[in-house]
Amino acid sequence: MPLSVLPISLHENDLLGGLLGNLGTISQLLFTVLFIALFFGFGQKLQMRQFLWDIDKGLRKLDMFRNSAKDLTLKTVKEVGKPSTDPGPQINVLMEQFLISPVDMDPAGIVGKIDHLLDVRDEKFKEDVRRIAPGADSSQVMNLENLVEASWALNTIYRIIRHFYLMGKKTNSIFIIIQLQALLPLIIQEAEAYLGAAKAFAEGQPIGDGIGPLVASRLMKDKEKRKVEKDVVVAETMMEDRRVIALKAEGPGGNVGKPGDAIKTIIEENVGKVSMVVMVDAAVKFEGENSGEVSEGIGAAIGGIGTERYKIEQEATLHKIPVYAVIVKESLQEAITPMKKEIMEAGEKVIERIKSLILERSKPGDTIIVAGIGNTIGIGQ
Repeated sequence: MPLSVLPISLHENDLLGGLLGNLGTISQLLFTVLFIALFFGFGQKLQMRQFLWDIDKGLRKLDMFRNSAKDLTLKTVKEVGKPSTDPGPQINVLMEQFLISPVDMDPAGIVGKIDHLLDVRDEKFKEDVRRIAPGADSSQVMNLENLVEASWALNTIYRIIRHFYLMGKKTNSIFIIIQLQALLPLIIQEAEAYLGAAKAFAEGQPIGDGIGPLVASRLMKDKEKRKVEKDVVVAETMMEDRRVIALKAEGPGGNVGKPGDAIKTIIEENVGKVSMVVMVDAAVKFEGENSGEVSEGIGAAIGGIGTERYKIEQEATLHKIPVYAVIVKESLQEAITPMKKEIMEAGEKVIERIKSLILERSKPGDTIIVAGIGNTIGIGQ
């Protein structure tokens, strides 16, 4: 082979290698562009369809829950209340009731305004239930009121989820749809709890939230009781040489009463004598914790919108009275569904904790207030 051929062959190989290298780079670039286009175009649409399908399935389940609760409410009202006319239309009206919060631009006096609105709302709701169930006694009216409220909650949850689902679908907003799809399992779990609560209220069964009233009821057993403030009863007993004033909502109807007003009244009746307040209530546990575990802490253990807690804190601060809390851990579902065995058995542990607290933090002859906070459905005096 002539020597002049070798450089020509090497030059041709370099050109071929460079051409193949450029083709590989171009192919990789095209593939990357195509992948990005698919991901942000077709892929996003496919993901949106999957999310919408999941939400639609969850929405149908929520609709089934609210219809089940509504049918149960209608059936129970007819059986217990014995109305002369069909209560369906009035129940539909109650399902749409709402409460408008007062103006809070000037926060001074806001607690009193909210408390007044809640009182008006509760009285109207109770009268509306009594009107559609004229044959029900006072305890049954309270149970029916709780039942209607559980149905109202399920109806409200369904309406809100449907609103955001349709708005996200209408505007094609992936941000609304993603958030809704992510939260939906928790919302369905809460809705299932409300449906269980509706069944408990229809049958008048104690619920997990009633652990506070259950403890107070045990302390009040065989003692003379009197009514103070709205729907709250109290009784006196002795524990470890201390005078204990126990209070709870009036049962066995579904009722939470006004414990803030009751504690305020008792403190004013015993000015300078009350050395401590112990509040017993259910508390939502963390995942991984056991239901029925008992813990103690500092402060007013009471849920709700905050008006009752405000009253307790105000009165305790005014008279320099320490407030202690003993809580029983349970899930949200356990709090509003029929009381489980492990929660009921925690009542004795709570009483032992109360004894330990008053031994450590008070002297013989002191007056102690023990408040059982929660819904007292199915729990008598």
